[in-house]
Amino acid sequence: MVTAEQKGKKPRTDGEGASDPIDAALLHSIEMLQEIQEEIDKVNEEACDKVLELEQKYNEVRRPIYVQRSTIIKEISDFWLTAFLSHPVIGELLTEDDQKIFKHLESIDVDESKDIKSGYSITLTFSPNPYFEDTKLTKAYSFSDDGSVKVKATSIKWKEGMDIVNDNAYMKKGDKRILIDESFFTWFDDKKNRSFAHGGMDEVADVIKEELWPNPLKYFNNEIEEFEPADDGIEIVPILMSWSSRKASMRVVSPDFFFTGP
Repeated sequence: MVTAEQKGKKPRTDGEGASDPIDAALLHSIEMLQEIQEEIDKVNEEACDKVLELEQKYNEVRRPIYVQRSTIIKEISDFWLTAFLSHPVIGELLTEDDQKIFKHLESIDVDESKDIKSGYSITLTFSPNPYFEDTKLTKAYSFSDDGSVKVKATSIKWKEGMDIVNDNAYMKKGDKRILIDESFFTWFDDKKNRSFAHGGMDEVADVIKEELWPNPLKYFNNEIEEFEPADDGIEIVPILMSWSSRKASMRVVSPDFFFTGP
């Protein structure tokens, strides 16, 4: 058998090669990159703080303007119903009963926490109507530093025989009860809210907060961009994304209306 010595090579012993100059140079480069990355992360954190400060400032500036807008909207018949129906996602999801109730929807308000990052609430205000006793339906979201979400929603006080969420969500066919179109108002349902709190994505809240609330006139006027198929036959489909920098993530709104998750 030919030994390493016979081949003119020195046999490797334990511990040798650990200080290979190539490995040492690589390690040094990685350490330098890590230091640079830490500097970048520090700058990004400072930038996020500045962005939050600006958001806080301009939230206060926008508030009286939103109030003025709401006053004008109340004078326009079926404004919010028309805006919702024109939205490419929610418009496909309002049932006939929902649309009847939405004719009584007077205003929508999105109220972010003072520090922006700890949560927000969405409130729908209705005129007196034959469906429920409430005049305000609110859904509030609280975000914790550990990433958990707490969701609290108004428990709707339906008038007798008008509960389209629990009583009229089914139709009878023989001895079977078949689920029909799910009402928008199941969005306030405790079961779904528990799903949101355990990692589900509340896409309805995203649509209202990031699309309808900032510019409802766009949807009332049906000023929705239409995308033509590309030359290669691939159709470009518009998606709705959250621009919330404090979450540093993008959410795609799909027709899976209420939530995605366990």
